[in-house]
Amino acid sequence: QVQLAESGGGLVQAGGSLRLSCAARGVFFEYSRMAWFRQTPGKEREFLAAIRWSGGTTLYADSVKGRFAISRDNTRNRVYLQMNSLKPEDTAVYYCAATVIGGSLTTGPDDYRYWGQGTQVTVSS
Repeated sequence: QVQLAESGGGLVQAGGSLRLSCAARGVFFEYSRMAWFRQTPGKEREFLAAIRWSGGTTLYADSVKGRFAISRDNTRNRVYLQMNSLKPEDTAVYYCAATVIGGSLTTGPDDYRYWGQGTQVTVSS
């Protein structure tokens, strides 16, 4: 059983930074995949970034490339999302997701079986 718990959300001014953390519990393999998504009311869940549990390979959405960075710390079983140069349109609930099944890094929510409860990020103008 995999459990994910996000933290680190909050209120920040435009141009500021936040680092989200995802605490992962369960069994993971080198080929397991972790990702960050976000969602605003009335919209579909949006892919942001993904990383393999073993590290190295990453994938980013064009909308956040160069501003957001995904990383993981296997010693602490955590995945992070460093968010810089935040904009009001980055306001959303941010979710950590995981799948223990191997494969290419993907952007579809349906490719990830396990989800955290989400953490709210609000960027004021």
